[in-house]
Amino acid sequence: MNRIEIVEGDITGLAVDAIVNAANERLLGGGGVDGAIHRAAGPGLLEECRAIPEERPGVRCPTGEARITGGHRLPARFVIHTVGPVWRGGAHGEADLLASCYRSSLRLAAENGVRSIAFPAIGTGIYRYPLDSACAIALSTTATFLEGNRVPERVLFIGFTAGVVEVLRSAYRDTASA
Repeated sequence: MNRIEIVEGDITGLAVDAIVNAANERLLGGGGVDGAIHRAAGPGLLEECRAIPEERPGVRCPTGEARITGGHRLPARFVIHTVGPVWRGGAHGEADLLASCYRSSLRLAAENGVRSIAFPAIGTGIYRYPLDSACAIALSTTATFLEGNRVPERVLFIGFTAGVVEVLRSAYRDTASA
């Protein structure tokens, strides 16, 4: 667990190898963290995302999966795009899909030699995943992945507000004591 850090701030300004984008299936930008990342990265990110082949019409990255691009104007070398599930009450596989977002992103990071990675609270914005549950899944999935992998060496969870940071810290404490 000592490879995990929780930080308050703006993910777009972090000097890490990769930041994770809470994207939509089209990968063409949107609101929240997705829009902020696209704005900060500049038009090259959108151009690179458009070049990712569609799995089916309008879907470049299915929910629970991840894709990697360059960071363009960001301090981060890479952006790993992942699509969280839309919250529909919890009985539609949302937890498994959210865990898959973290596993897929971490696997892609390891395959690309990413030593440091930063995650937002995936799915907790317009997709309405409950923050406490989402943070618990994020921390437990990441801790399990790190047990069997040497990279990434450093995983940051970024809360844009103090409230998100507190929920992340609580989930971290629960995961560390489990």
